[in-house]
Amino acid sequence: MNVVVIGSGYVGLVTGCCLAEAGNTVVCVDHDAQKVAALSAYRVPFHEPQLAGILEAQLKTGRLTFERSIKEAMTKADVVFLAVGTPSNTDGSANLDNLLGCANELAKTICGDCIIVIKSTVPVGTGDRIEQIFNKSGHLRAAQFKIGVVSNPEFLAEGRAVQDFRHPDRIVIGSNDSYSFSILARLYAPFDSDGLRLVLMDRRSAEFAKYACNSMLAARISMINELSILAGALGADISSICQVLKGDPRIGGSYLHPGIGYGGSCLPKDLSALIDLAQNVGEPAYMLRSIQMVNTCQKQRLLQAVRNHFNGHLSAKNIAIWGLSFKPDTDDVRAAPSLSLIRSLLDEGAVVKAYDPVAQSSAQVELGRLEVEFGESALAVCEEADALVVMTEWEEFKAPDWNALAQTMRGKIVFDARALYTTATLQQYGLQHYRLGQIKLPKGRIDDGLSSVGEVSEVSAKTEKMQRCNRDKQFAFPGLFIGINDVAAAILV
Repeated sequence: MNVVVIGSGYVGLVTGCCLAEAGNTVVCVDHDAQKVAALSAYRVPFHEPQLAGILEAQLKTGRLTFERSIKEAMTKADVVFLAVGTPSNTDGSANLDNLLGCANELAKTICGDCIIVIKSTVPVGTGDRIEQIFNKSGHLRAAQFKIGVVSNPEFLAEGRAVQDFRHPDRIVIGSNDSYSFSILARLYAPFDSDGLRLVLMDRRSAEFAKYACNSMLAARISMINELSILAGALGADISSICQVLKGDPRIGGSYLHPGIGYGGSCLPKDLSALIDLAQNVGEPAYMLRSIQMVNTCQKQRLLQAVRNHFNGHLSAKNIAIWGLSFKPDTDDVRAAPSLSLIRSLLDEGAVVKAYDPVAQSSAQVELGRLEVEFGESALAVCEEADALVVMTEWEEFKAPDWNALAQTMRGKIVFDARALYTTATLQQYGLQHYRLGQIKLPKGRIDDGLSSVGEVSEVSAKTEKMQRCNRDKQFAFPGLFIGINDVAAAILV
């Protein structure tokens, strides 16, 4: 098929490369001239294993090309994927400006029968809004082209996105017409060889499915982190407890690793967007809000532990940071807990030296003019360090040269935010070991710290205002208008 992919970020580029690899003719569109030039020269602008090799191979076959203009790309399109970003607005809602802008451009440039596939993560009802744009288009009404609008959410994990696309657990297709189903089923046939991956549903359900999945993942992460903290306070070992949890088939073993909390471009953003959707239809979403609260608390617990170790005085303390990306095998630092910690340490006068195998350039851009020294190796940033904080579970951090590290550091404590090490191992080299949940902090200290940054206290304060009601208020929602009596005015960041 002739496929157009609008947007060449993580999702769009992986989609375009893998569909070209499956034999389709693919044109990827991006408005960024520098990015288009780099991609055309075989350079992937972010770190994703295996992707650069596929990009080069498919460019050389001619099945994959890049354009800056939607109009130029649309001349023979059978299927168009919308894979542009939907970042958070300040109120937590999803910003659809770029997506709807692309839809308006498509309404002027579609050249024939076409399926429009929404790959971006979008609020429920967005497909309806895009369909309305096409229905109102004078160009499309005059041409009488057959246009289908489909929701096809992505389930690609950064660091293994190519593997996830080639061998998906599920392929969700949400459409309100059988023709669009049939076209997408043909397109995805090479990735569903046993016929067990395709999940068909209506468009709104497919849009909601992505939010539901990410909310469940965030819930597991927050739950195990909260259990870890409570276990530590009660003198129980969370590692042993996790073995019991993993042995229960109803619970399973995924995402049961206590740590610093979730970050990245998806879970924080999508959870906020779902809470905003709940607010729009008058639902309190208590659990979703609690997930956010626990995740914010987890970051503050680590900062407070560092403060406690230095008796509240971080000024001029040399703190080494291992790991900047929000997870290993990616250079993505969006909403990374490491950057939040670095900013807080700098605010309190600490000197920060950081190292990451691939994410240092991304972190430098994100941190701007903040005075952070980036080292060439993990050991280099630990020279004369008063403490080491391990923030990302990169493979090279799992078994460091402890003897060299102990001799290099001035202080003798390792804050292990990813639970990579055992206390017994570090003690052999005269190093103290701190894991979240291992030490009960003084009562009230975490609440005090959170109040100072205002994150969780603001969430709690807003939740308590739920008793205020709007009688007979119409809540406008994309494609849906619901009359609600006595609905609590849910509000959240």
